[in-house]
Amino acid sequence: FLFFSKMIHEFKGWEEPVVVMEQSPAIDVIGIGLQSGHVILYNIKFEKKLMSFHQDFGNITSIAFRTDGQPVMATGSTIGHVTFWDLEKKRLITVLRHAHVNSVSGMKFLQRQPTMITSSPDNSLKMWIFDNPDGSARLLRQLSGHSSPPTKIHFYGERGHIVLTGGLDRSLRYSSIVRGLGCTELSQGSVISRANSMRVEVTQLKLPPITCIAAESARAYDWDNVVTCHLGHGKAHTWNSQNRCIGKYTFKCKSKDNQKIVANCCNVSSCGNFTVIGYDNGQIERYNLQSGLDRGSVKAHEKTIRGLHISSANFALISTSADKTIKFWRFKDFCLDTVVQCESAVAISKLHRESSLLAVAFDDYTIQIYDIDTKAVVRSFFGHRNVITDISWSLDARWLVSSSIDGTIKTWDVPTGRLIDCFLVEEAPTSVAFSPSGEMLASTHQDNVGIFLWANKIKYSGGYPTPLPNDFQPSTISLPQTIVDEQGGTEDMEGEESIETNEVNEEELTDYITPGQLSEELVTLSMLPDSRWKNLVNLDLIKLRNKPKEPPKKPKAAPFFLPSVAGLETKFDIQKDDEKAENVDKSRILSNKNFESNSILLRILAKDPETCTPLVELLKEMGPSDIEAEFRMLGPEMNGTIDGLVDLFKAFVILLKSGKYYELVQAYITLFLKLHGDLVPKHEGLRQQAEELITVIDDTWQDCQKLLHQSTCLVKYFKSATV
Repeated sequence: FLFFSKMIHEFKGWEEPVVVMEQSPAIDVIGIGLQSGHVILYNIKFEKKLMSFHQDFGNITSIAFRTDGQPVMATGSTIGHVTFWDLEKKRLITVLRHAHVNSVSGMKFLQRQPTMITSSPDNSLKMWIFDNPDGSARLLRQLSGHSSPPTKIHFYGERGHIVLTGGLDRSLRYSSIVRGLGCTELSQGSVISRANSMRVEVTQLKLPPITCIAAESARAYDWDNVVTCHLGHGKAHTWNSQNRCIGKYTFKCKSKDNQKIVANCCNVSSCGNFTVIGYDNGQIERYNLQSGLDRGSVKAHEKTIRGLHISSANFALISTSADKTIKFWRFKDFCLDTVVQCESAVAISKLHRESSLLAVAFDDYTIQIYDIDTKAVVRSFFGHRNVITDISWSLDARWLVSSSIDGTIKTWDVPTGRLIDCFLVEEAPTSVAFSPSGEMLASTHQDNVGIFLWANKIKYSGGYPTPLPNDFQPSTISLPQTIVDEQGGTEDMEGEESIETNEVNEEELTDYITPGQLSEELVTLSMLPDSRWKNLVNLDLIKLRNKPKEPPKKPKAAPFFLPSVAGLETKFDIQKDDEKAENVDKSRILSNKNFESNSILLRILAKDPETCTPLVELLKEMGPSDIEAEFRMLGPEMNGTIDGLVDLFKAFVILLKSGKYYELVQAYITLFLKLHGDLVPKHEGLRQQAEELITVIDDTWQDCQKLLHQSTCLVKYFKSATV
C-alpha cells in the first residue's frame, strides 16, 4: 500500500527476472515482460495466467495495448523491432522491423486512436499510424537527433536558425533551433532497402563520420551547396540542403600515388560556385559545384592539409598544414604568393571573410590571428592546456570562441587581446559554433548526443564584460538540460553552479545608458528618417510632380429632397434654409485691422533666443511642408520681421557649436537661404550672422575631418602592427 509504504500481497513469480509491466484496458489484467523474451497476460485478482507469447528477439523492453477496440498488444525489443500480437486469436500479427536503431524503451497507444508513439535511446521519438490495408503500421512523423555523439556543427544561412551537424552515427542532420519539426537527416539514398536486401545494418552502408562541413546559401536553389569530408574516406561528397539529400557529385583525389589518400578539409566560395578540397598528401583540388568538373589542382604541402579558406572576392586561397606552414595562393591560377612559417603544426584554422582575419590553432595549444592582407600576426592567445578541438568567429569578428579537450570553452576579445569569458564543463567539447545573429553559441560534447545552446547574455543586457584576470580559474558548470515542471511546462536548467556563475557575471556587467551626446567634440545626428529633412530643399519639385494633371471633375448632381419635420402631417423644415442664408450673408474675409503673423517659431524665439531645445523639438515634430510654411512666415512679405530672421540665424550658430542635430541644422540652413537668401546682403545683422555661421561650419568640418583621419590612422595601425 503506497500510502503506508506497506506490501499487501506477493506473487509467486516466474523463475526469471521481470523487466517490464503494463496495465491492459481490461480490469485486473496486466502484461508482464520477462528477460527471456516471454510476455504473459496475468489476472492479478485471481492470480491466473491468461495467455503467454514468446518474442524471438530477446529481452522485452516495453509493452503497450491498443485502446481503439482492436485486441492488439505490442512489445518492444532490444534490437529495435516491435512485435504485434492478436489477443483474441492468440497469434502473431506482424513485426515492425528496425523501428529504432537501438532498443524500444517506451511505447504508448493514443487513447481511442490507431496511433502509437515509441521512444528509444537512439535519440528519437516516432509516431506510427495503423492505416495500411493489411493493418500494419507506417511512420507518420518523427522527432529525432543524432543516435551517436555529434562531432561537427556548422551554422547555415544568415539568420542563424539552422545548424548542420555530423556525428559518429554517420549522418548529416539539418536541424532548426527554432522549430522542432524542421529537424531531419539528409538522405544518403536507398540505404535502408539495400541493408534489408543484404541483411546488414543500415549504418554499415552509410558514409563514414563527417570530419569537415562547408556550406554556402548563395546558390542553394540552383545546385548542391554543401560539401563534406569523412573520416578515413578518400572522397568528398556534395549535398543539397533544399532537397535534404546527398548530391550528385563525389570528388576524389587525382594523384597517381598508390597509397590511400584521405580528404581532410574542404571549403565553398562565397558565390557558391566553387569548392576546394585538401587531402592528407598535401594536394589541393578545385571543382565547380554546378558541373562537378575539375578546375585545377596543386601540390601545396608536404604533409596533411588542416584547413582551406577562400577570400570573400575569390582573390586569395589560404591553406594551413601540419608541415608548420601557412601558404597564400592566387585563387584563379594557384600561383603561390606568400609562405608563412609557424613554430608548431596547425591543428585548426577559421577565416572571417569580411574582416580578412584568419584564426589558427596550433598543436602547442596556442591561437594566433593573422591579417591575410599583410600576412602578419596581429593577436596571440594562450591559456588552453590540451588539444584545441574547434574555434569559431562572431559575426563582427570581435570575439573568438575556442574549445579544448581540457573541458574549457573560452571567449577571446580580439581588439583588446584579452580573455572575457571562460567556463569548464564535465564532458569535453568537440565542436563550437557562434550563430550569425550573435544570440547564442552551439556546442557538442563527448559521449553526449545533444546539441547544446548557450545564450549570449551580452546580446540582451546591453553591457560589456570586463577582461578576466590572468590567474582566473573557471568553475565547472553542468550542461543545459530540459526538465518538466509540475505545471507541465518545460524549463531550461544549467545546474546550481551555472546559476551562481551567472549571478556573479551579471554583477560585473554595468548597464550603460547612452547620453544624448557623448562629447562636445563630436557631431551628433538626430536619427530622424531621411525623408524628414532631405525633402526640405526639393519641396517645390515634389509639389509639381504631385500636382494633378486634370482639374477635379464636378460630381453628378445628387437627388434633391426637401427636409421635413417628423409628425403625422407632412411639414417642411424651413429653419435650415434660413440658417444657410444667414451663413452666406456673413463675410469670410478676415479684417486687416488685427492681422499679425501667427508663426510659432517667432513666439519661441521671442521668449528665449539662446535656448534652442524647444525650437528643435518643435521642428522635429513638424513635417517638411509645415517647416517650409513656418520659414516663409518669418519673411517681411508675410508680415515677419528682420529681427526674427536674425534670431533664427543665431539659433543655427548655437546648434552648430553644440554639435547636436547636425544633419537637421544643415537642412534647415539650406531651406532658410533658399527662401530668404536675397535678404542676407541687404541687412547688416543678417550679414554678420551669416559670416559667423560660415566660420562655425568651417571649424566643425575641420574637426570632423581631423577625427576621421585619426580613426583611419588607428585602424591602419592596429591592422598592420604586431601588438
